[in-house]
Amino acid sequence: MKKTIIHSEHAPKAIGTYSQAIRCGDTVYLSGQIALDPARMEMVNDSIEAEIRQVLQNLAAVCTAAGGSLADVVKLQVYLTDLSHFATVNALMTEFLQVPYPARAAIGVAALPRGARVEMDGVMVCPPPAM
Repeated sequence: MKKTIIHSEHAPKAIGTYSQAIRCGDTVYLSGQIALDPARMEMVNDSIEAEIRQVLQNLAAVCTAAGGSLADVVKLQVYLTDLSHFATVNALMTEFLQVPYPARAAIGVAALPRGARVEMDGVMVCPPPAM
């Protein structure tokens, strides 16, 4: 099956050997997003709330570039360097996602790129945009 690279100027450019997302049929695999401001490529980390919000905005931008939205995400992984921020993640997710919420995992990790405290990746299912 053909793989298509998904890219958005409204999300941070890849800082390694990966794509922002890859479409394979109706499935889009979203790479991990940290709280990089796409215009400045600097971390937004004044508060954990600002960091989580930027991560979700970055994911949303990649979903849009793929022809979908966060509403099409069926699986979301959340990586936290401090699991005490999990309640904040839950609260902010309600601003970006609606019922039915995606399946989700929350994983405590020792460290993330660029000193991030949160990273999220996911899987979205939506038909390719009409040409």
